[in-house]
Amino acid sequence: MATAQSPTLDVAVIIPTMRRPEALARALHSIFGQQDVAGRLREIVVVDNDPRATARDTVAELADTSPVPLIYRHEPRPGVATARNAALAATRAPLIAFLDDDEAALSTWLSALLAAQAETGADVVFGPIQGRVPSGLGWKTPYLERFFGRLGPEATGLIDHAYGCGNSLMVRATALPGPAPFDAASDQSGGEDDALFSALEQRGGRFGWAADAWVEEFAPSHRATLRYALSRAFAYGQSPPQIAWRERKPARVAYWMLVGAAQTIAWGLASLALTLVANPRRAETLDRAARGLGKVFWIQGLEPRFYGAKELARLERISPSAA
Repeated sequence: MATAQSPTLDVAVIIPTMRRPEALARALHSIFGQQDVAGRLREIVVVDNDPRATARDTVAELADTSPVPLIYRHEPRPGVATARNAALAATRAPLIAFLDDDEAALSTWLSALLAAQAETGADVVFGPIQGRVPSGLGWKTPYLERFFGRLGPEATGLIDHAYGCGNSLMVRATALPGPAPFDAASDQSGGEDDALFSALEQRGGRFGWAADAWVEEFAPSHRATLRYALSRAFAYGQSPPQIAWRERKPARVAYWMLVGAAQTIAWGLASLALTLVANPRRAETLDRAARGLGKVFWIQGLEPRFYGAKELARLERISPSAA
């Protein structure tokens, strides 16, 4: 077990999960093997977002092999923001690292995040992601690997924009204010991290990049499809005008809608041309057209549903007798 250190150095790793026992075990083993974090890793918090608490046994089986306390919390209300808020309530660590349950961290992941935060003084530090998809996807494979991956600058340093919450390190006092910093209104569609980071930027917060903090993200077969990726791209496009609307900036909303219209037309025509000749690059242009379309049709209520109740319903169809 880690010995007590100055609380200013302590970090907790948070992993929300919903009915993915094998993926969760893989994610946890990757945290157990982290190097050069002795005395800094306080605990690992797993939040089980399945009403049936199906992750309980996985956590119990691995608890004795964890190098630090492995905390289990059950949050039966399905939703990505609600799960993350529940995890934060289970730890008082001043530094919070987020890892998704479909990710596995390289052994130097956490030390690289901590070093980048110390170097940059950023409120949130992000790291790169290598996307992994099932075999047999043909021409779609390179696009989907990029879609589920994440690249950034070659060197560690400050950056001028945020990425997603997965594979990140946050200074709790500045980046995660209050008992429930993630907006539960985004439970089903996602985008709660976009709102969080936009608010942080408005407060003068800073973002950093840890070039060596690699994780792998393993896309399950039901997500490693062009249809799913384009639906997500549409939702990503919705985020900028939705944030502008919440911030009561109608001119900014109009700006994003105009940008989206131009993107939809330009990339839509490019997609049509590439589709006619079966060029594999059409996946990239379709992605950009979908993001543009999302900026046009951004109104609340039109968001695709990827998390929470919809994901639970899908899992129930696959394994209705899971206990």
